[in-house]
Amino acid sequence: MTHPLRGPALALFAASAPLAAVPPLLGQDTSALQFHGFRAGARLDEIDGVIRRLDGGRLRCDRAKRDRRVSECRGTVRDTTMGGAVKVWVSAMDSVAGVITLSAGVSPETLARWRQRIDSRYGRVAAKAQGNQRMMQWVRRGRMLRLTWRTDRGERTASVSLVDGRVLDAWGRNRAASP
Repeated sequence: MTHPLRGPALALFAASAPLAAVPPLLGQDTSALQFHGFRAGARLDEIDGVIRRLDGGRLRCDRAKRDRRVSECRGTVRDTTMGGAVKVWVSAMDSVAGVITLSAGVSPETLARWRQRIDSRYGRVAAKAQGNQRMMQWVRRGRMLRLTWRTDRGERTASVSLVDGRVLDAWGRNRAASP
C-alpha cells in the first residue's frame, strides 16, 4: 500500500533539488565525441561560446565562394589546461561543424594529459605509427575523434580532429541534388 502523500512529497523534493543534480535530458545524444568542450556536429554559435569561455576571443568565419552553405572558421584558445595557445579550425555546413581541428605545439606532459583525457572518456586504443607521426582514433555513430602528434626538428605538435560524418554526408547529398 502506498502513502497518499508520497507522490506530492517526491515532487516537492525533486523540485527543490539543485539544477546540477538534474540528469541529462532523456533522448540526449551521448555519441557526440568531444574534447575540452568542442563537440563533433556542434553549431557555430556553440563553438564560438566555447572559445570565448576558454579565453580565446571570437570565432572568425568566411563563407566559401563556391558553396555559400560552407563556412571556414578560425580561432585561438589560450587555456593553461590545454597547454597554452591552441589554434581552432572549423569547416561548417549550414552553420553545423562537419570538421573541427584543434592544434598546438605541446610538451610531453601536455600530450599525455590530452591522451589521458580522451582515453578516460572513450577507452584506450592503440596508437598507430606512420613515419614520425602517431595517431589514435575513436569512432561513435558516424562521428570520429582523432588525436595525432609528431615530432619534427625537436618540436612536438599535436592535433585533435572531431568529424561528424552525418553532417558531411548530408551536405554531400544536398550538394549532389542541387543544380
